[in-house]
Amino acid sequence: MGKYVVRRLLHVAWIMLAVSFLTFLLSYLSPGDAAMKKLNAQGVAVSEEVLEKTRENLGLNRSFIVQYADWAWHALRFDLGTSFKDGFPVSEKLLKGLKNTALLTVTAILLAFLISLPLAVICAIKKDSWLDHLIRLVSFIGNSLPNFLISVLLIYFLCVKAKLLPVVANNSVRGLILPCVALAIPICSRFIRQFRAEFLEQLGKPYVAGARARGVKSRYVLWNVLHNSSIAILTIVGLSVGTLLGGSVVIETIFRWPGLGKLAMDAITNRDYPVIQGFVLFTSVIYVLVNLITDVSYHLIDPRLQERKGE
Repeated sequence: MGKYVVRRLLHVAWIMLAVSFLTFLLSYLSPGDAAMKKLNAQGVAVSEEVLEKTRENLGLNRSFIVQYADWAWHALRFDLGTSFKDGFPVSEKLLKGLKNTALLTVTAILLAFLISLPLAVICAIKKDSWLDHLIRLVSFIGNSLPNFLISVLLIYFLCVKAKLLPVVANNSVRGLILPCVALAIPICSRFIRQFRAEFLEQLGKPYVAGARARGVKSRYVLWNVLHNSSIAILTIVGLSVGTLLGGSVVIETIFRWPGLGKLAMDAITNRDYPVIQGFVLFTSVIYVLVNLITDVSYHLIDPRLQERKGE
């Protein structure tokens, strides 16, 4: 187990090195002068002397390799520079956005899981019944609707018509409901279809037929099916968490939820390169770490994986 974790960490390190290099390279090759963009974002009067001094302070007069090495070294210490727009440290802005995005993500994933798991079980048990077809139809529609359309419909019916919830989230509990539901609907739709497929695969295996032939009660058979499906379910949920923690840009922008997605959109609009670079690197770390945790969890759930790998 320890050797496996070390190998995976080394793999993660190589991935992050490649991501950091490509992120910095794309920013370096982007059109325009970073010094000019910083001065314009801060509303500073631009003169040739001020522009040259800003380039020197940013290290733009150095070679690409030197600039990248300096940026990567500071990034290792979680020093991602300062925002062009307001001068605040990028790392602080990212941590603040992560807290809000994590709250939104965990709430949406939990809501989707609690709804989709029992519905997927019903679909698997009642395969090809009218109830199975109805749930699958609704899940197909939910999965087909884009996030922005779901958000607009929720705003229209729950905010404009019913006046039950605020349109702007304002980082409040009531404001969390709409973006959470808007995120949970497509996630829940995917979960239902994916969980149902996994449950049907397990129900078709010989151990289920053998248990039923021996007269084992249905609830115990269902429990074994859920247990044997746990790795697939963990994979599906883990990938969803990693993706959403990367920033639900559309949802957070529509509802003005102060998370990573909204932070990234504002940075792109303002051409705030340090924030954009930090966002890409930060979300990449989150995604690979979530995948690492998911992989390690496989071994904790099913020790046979260690035996097959000789660990």
